[in-house]
Amino acid sequence: MPEIGKKIPALSGTTGGDATLKLGSLKGQWVVVYFYPKDSTPGCTTEAQGFRDLYPQFRKRHAEIVGVSRDSVKSHANFAAKQALPFPLVSDPDETWCKAFDVIHEKVLYGKRHMGIVRSSFLIDPEGRLVQEWRNVKVPGHAQAVLDAIPAR
Repeated sequence: MPEIGKKIPALSGTTGGDATLKLGSLKGQWVVVYFYPKDSTPGCTTEAQGFRDLYPQFRKRHAEIVGVSRDSVKSHANFAAKQALPFPLVSDPDETWCKAFDVIHEKVLYGKRHMGIVRSSFLIDPEGRLVQEWRNVKVPGHAQAVLDAIPAR
């Protein structure tokens, strides 16, 4: 698990656009990596829309957004198209990214326990170091809080 001030591991994954995204290729700009449980569910849709709606402001601050869940490449492609998401969604079925950021934990849904993604976001500086993290995210206002953590240029 990355620690504040430490370099992020070299990760790569397949996006909904069927391209390979290497986290290291985003060096030189701010990067927001946000983990969410499932495409097209109410909370995850609202969160994605929040990042989408603020995306031009993130770009003005030289920041890229990357969404990550365990959903398939096809599911990501459909979700991104339906929501007009301008940023990549990485498919992480083997949980490589999830484990690297320690976002898989036991959750309780309708009284049943299961292992799942705990909604979390991470801000990486242009040198590739973790500068801030948000865990157990509540969706309302979250995208704005992440944007506010990135210095204006």
